Amino acid sequence: MAEARILASADVDERALIGEGTTVWHLAQVREDAAVGRDCIIGRGAYVGPGVRLGDRVKLQNHALVYEPAVLEDGVFIGPAVVLTNDMYPRSADVDGGLKRPGDWDALGVTVREGASVGARAVVVAGLTIGRYALVGAGAVVTRDVLDHALVVGSPAKRIGWVGRAGEPLKDEGEGHWLCPRTGEKYVEIDGRLSRARDA
Repeated sequence: MAEARILASADVDERALIGEGTTVWHLAQVREDAAVGRDCIIGRGAYVGPGVRLGDRVKLQNHALVYEPAVLEDGVFIGPAVVLTNDMYPRSADVDGGLKRPGDWDALGVTVREGASVGARAVVVAGLTIGRYALVGAGAVVTRDVLDHALVVGSPAKRIGWVGRAGEPLKDEGEGHWLCPRTGEKYVEIDGRLSRARDA
C-alpha cells in the first residue's frame, strides 16, 4: 500500500497518526493525537482537531472543520465548509471575565456513522450522531440525531425521505417497502426506522 502523502504546506502534528494511502492537501491542519485512517482525503484548508478519529476512506472536502472529539467511521463524506461543532454553550470568557481555556468546558464531539454524507456548508450541533448511510443536505443545520439512511434537509434539519447505500433517494414501493433505483437493493421501514430487507 502507498505511504501517506502530506503536502508541504499542510500542518500535521508529529503526534498525529496518518494512515497509508491518505493524502493531506495544502493548508490543511491535523492536530495532536488525531488518528486518520487509510486511503482518506483531507482537503485544502480542512481542520482535524486534537484527538479526532477518522476511519478508512473518509473524505473531508475543502475547508471542512471537524472539532474534537469527533468520530467519523469508515466511508464518511464531509462536504466543503461543513462544521462539526463541539460546544453546546459557547462563550469566549467565563462569568468573571477571564478567557476560557480548554479545561473550562466539556467538549461534545459529533459522531458520523459508516457511509454517511454531510453536504456542503451544513452545520452539526455538538454531541449528535449522524446514522449509517444517512445524507444531510447542503446548508442544513442539524439539531438532533439523524437516523440510519435518513435524508434530512433544512434549518433545523428534518427528514424528507430515505437513502440507500448508494446515496440516492429510495423509491417508495408501498406498505413500508423501499427500493434503491441505482442498485436494486430493497429496504423495509418498521416503526419509523429503515433497514435493508435482508436485515429486517
